[in-house]
Amino acid sequence: MLGDVDPSSTDRLIRRFIAGDRTATEALIERARAGDDPATLVAAALVVPAWQGVLARAAQVAEGARERQIVALAAAFRRGEIDRALVLARDHLAEHPESLLVAHIAAASVRRT
Repeated sequence: MLGDVDPSSTDRLIRRFIAGDRTATEALIERARAGDDPATLVAAALVVPAWQGVLARAAQVAEGARERQIVALAAAFRRGEIDRALVLARDHLAEHPESLLVAHIAAASVRRT
């Protein structure tokens, strides 16, 4: 279950996930199983083995360019297309510097190089 994770705050949950909180990671995965929030789905896709299906669902529910960019970035990262992931992250962060999930993916991309 979600334990002490605030179920109404996806942003807070993603922040805790980025910080390495296992409870938050488990909660994101649980939410992604039945949910349709693109950010939650993308975050879960970063850690689950069946990431392609999760990102496909994220792509289906993504509304607007911002959400579609995050899905494309996560897909490039998971496919191992690190250069593409970094370019997509830079472009996205230039317009949306507050996007912690994108910054997290960019940092993980840099660690892979």
